Amino acid sequence: MQGHYFIGIDGGGSKCKALLQNHNGEIIGEGLSGSANPATDLSLAQHSIVNACELALVQAQLSPDVLALCHVGMGLAGVNLPSIKQKMLQWQHPFATVHLTTDLHIACLGAHGGQDGSVIISGTGSSAFSVLNGQQLILGGHGFTAGDKGGGAWIGLSATRRCLEAMDGIGGYSPLVESFKQQLACNDATAVAEIVNGAPAIFFAGLAPLVIAAAEQKDPIAMSILREGADYLSQLARRLFIFSDKNLSMIGGLAKQLEPWLAPDVQAKLSKALHEPDYGALLLAQQQTGVTKADLLIQKTQEGPVYER
Repeated sequence: MQGHYFIGIDGGGSKCKALLQNHNGEIIGEGLSGSANPATDLSLAQHSIVNACELALVQAQLSPDVLALCHVGMGLAGVNLPSIKQKMLQWQHPFATVHLTTDLHIACLGAHGGQDGSVIISGTGSSAFSVLNGQQLILGGHGFTAGDKGGGAWIGLSATRRCLEAMDGIGGYSPLVESFKQQLACNDATAVAEIVNGAPAIFFAGLAPLVIAAAEQKDPIAMSILREGADYLSQLARRLFIFSDKNLSMIGGLAKQLEPWLAPDVQAKLSKALHEPDYGALLLAQQQTGVTKADLLIQKTQEGPVYER
């Protein structure tokens, strides 16, 4: 693979990250661009992927023509849907090869260094994923209006509902309600409804830090929301245990804050994630092209750079 490059792509609804590695195993560039969820906007996702890769090449001081020498591992939101995956596979891309999978798969590969294992994910949404001997299990990830308990959007939506009930005098009242009103600059339920009706997931996810902060102050409403969300995540973890008893990590933007709320038996089995999802996509590209860490180490001894990140 001398003269070729590997790129790991982590693409989601809000951003796309590209990680560039040369044939010596050295990380030489990173690029960040916009939304890369092909289920939402196929052409935008493809544009964002190429743009992120080009930015990584710029950082590495390489020409855009080098894209034709790049083997790309790509983990994208939305490609769990067969129709969307098929459209992406039909893409006339500018790369040497593309190896496509879900964003959940690359998150798991990154967390466990390319080995089999499982992850619980709590970010804007929530889900769980496991891979064992090539077989995959995906749980959750149904969207915050239908599920995704323990994700930021669900936490924010739950807080909105509980605070509106309190403001209408039919639910318990706590300091969280006042913090919620201040956050939205609203004095009554009607003003809140004007803002939140039809709001996207990212809006409600923006309210999650308010709930987490309140729970740390023992706010009863906030604590009950986090308990419910963490109980759901613990149930997902126990389903993963049935499928695989190998490595389990919790990842995502809210992982650190929610981990203490998980059931004790789940917490006891958690291990720290080794790498980020973009690195997992890089590992996918290497695996699918038949390149191993040993190959890169051999190349390193011949030409110099160290295979580490």
